Amino acid sequence: MRELRLSALVACAAIFVVSACTADGVTDALSPEPAKDPAVLTANVKAKASDVPVSTVVSVKVEHGDVTSGKLVTKDGKSKVPGRVAGDSWTASERLEPDTAYSLEVSARGEDGERQQLSRSFSTQALTLAQQTYPAVAPLQGETVGVGMPVIVTFDVPVENKALFERNMQVQSTPAVDEGSWTWFNSREAHYRPRDYWPAHAKVEVNLQLNGLPAGGGIFGQQDQTIDFAVGSERITVVDVAKHQLKYSVDGKVVKKIPVTTGDSSHATRSGTKIIMEKFSSVDMDAATTGVDSEDPGYYNIKDVRWAMRVTNSGEFLHAAPWSVGSQGSANVSHGCTGMSTANAHWLYTHSRRGDVISFINSPRELEDRNGWTDWNVKWSTWEAGSALTS
Repeated sequence: MRELRLSALVACAAIFVVSACTADGVTDALSPEPAKDPAVLTANVKAKASDVPVSTVVSVKVEHGDVTSGKLVTKDGKSKVPGRVAGDSWTASERLEPDTAYSLEVSARGEDGERQQLSRSFSTQALTLAQQTYPAVAPLQGETVGVGMPVIVTFDVPVENKALFERNMQVQSTPAVDEGSWTWFNSREAHYRPRDYWPAHAKVEVNLQLNGLPAGGGIFGQQDQTIDFAVGSERITVVDVAKHQLKYSVDGKVVKKIPVTTGDSSHATRSGTKIIMEKFSSVDMDAATTGVDSEDPGYYNIKDVRWAMRVTNSGEFLHAAPWSVGSQGSANVSHGCTGMSTANAHWLYTHSRRGDVISFINSPRELEDRNGWTDWNVKWSTWEAGSALTS
């Protein structure tokens, strides 16, 4: 009987102990937290790799942790590729240069609280000049231009991947324009313009992120560029060929009227909207540059023509023509240029800038497409259709 009582007491004690195991804190002690993992870093370039494509955007991903810092520099330390940290990744902000050795270092802190580091060295593919295409941009950095100035990007090696390049060619203005578009004239030249002229006094930024971008056919873009330019007041000049008169307006107000002479019946000045492309305080004008043979009766070679502004590729200028003052305002006697007195030409020259609009009216001869910056003679729907992104 005494043994039965002892057994019962032992059983009760066991029950009490088991019940006590479920008390606060006891369960945790018997079930410890899982171990926290160290950070694991993985790069998209292999250690000691050679011939890495210049189109590569170097990146590093982290498992079980977050990136704390990253650095990508050329092996000689002279150039640094900027990058950005975003939680569990580091990504370069630019592509790579050809035939260049790089060092990559990225640090991360793991879930275990410990710091881990990835270090890599690698080099990029070599490219010949024929495998690289460089963009030349107009307007120039810091230039102030007229409201008709297109943004012109010219490549020295053809671009096949026009759509890819266009996505990386951004234009922004302040104030903003409602619509704007690129048109590709060919594989080497693209123009951008708004639907209407630029707003007067606008600020424009052209951002080309083309370095290392595959242009197609084994060719890669070179040289990212950011170009900031300003737009001046709205200066519109209208040349009435039939009335032999030039009318110069600023912001919608007529400022000056000038008597002129334009092309004679055999060399009629072209009608249409033209843009001032170049300005010369003095230039020699040789008809041979426009295809006129020196034996032709219409050949001329005039030295030191003053205050000349080019408006077509074929050789039309506005300039001083003291030899035709007697005809200015009453007859057209030139070979296609717009001539005026030296004083008037000087005034117009000093009050005009590259990109200003010169509209020629009342001439039977039409301006040929792309004979100069003829962008504003193109219907907007046609202009948009020239974008590589239209389709």
